[in-house]
Amino acid sequence: MVSTGEAQRSGAGPVPAQGMLFTDDLPELDEEVGYRGPTACKAAGITYRQLDYWARTGLVEPSVRPAGGSGTQRLYGFRDILVLKVVKRLLDTGVSLQQIRGAISVLRARGIEDLGGITLMSDGASVYECTSNDEVIDLLQGGQGVFGIAVGKVWREVEGELSNLPSERAEPEPVGGAEPRPGDELGARRAARLA
Repeated sequence: MVSTGEAQRSGAGPVPAQGMLFTDDLPELDEEVGYRGPTACKAAGITYRQLDYWARTGLVEPSVRPAGGSGTQRLYGFRDILVLKVVKRLLDTGVSLQQIRGAISVLRARGIEDLGGITLMSDGASVYECTSNDEVIDLLQGGQGVFGIAVGKVWREVEGELSNLPSERAEPEPVGGAEPRPGDELGARRAARLA
């Protein structure tokens, strides 16, 4: 269990399975598939203003394609959207943005495979990472846990939401005199002007 205030893990050894909370294996993710800002907002249940602010402040930045100046579209990966939805849930329960930043740094440090086995617990002031049912029970018995977010459940919600929304593959941005991407009118104008 990790408190974002303490930033250390109790116990040593391998991370135990979450038990009945997570019975399915989580699917492999394609790191080249991304979702534009409005799609990420819809899937995470946030406003575009929140998305933009969190990207500019480094809370959750797009991992597939960051903003590269005027006219480029940010592309958020599945994991980014998962983290956006977790941030939204934590904000909705009254956790401070400072505590959320600590919790997100713990999530970032984990591999994607480990995320399904985490339950985030909070008492409204601190956020705790629990990787076993025993840790959840210990927090509840100690009066520290008021609510919990099972990251594996949020994963399934985001997966279901994104299944009906458009995605796109990340393509390298044209450099210098390179051919613009299909449908990139501004890139085509630049290429014509350079020719």
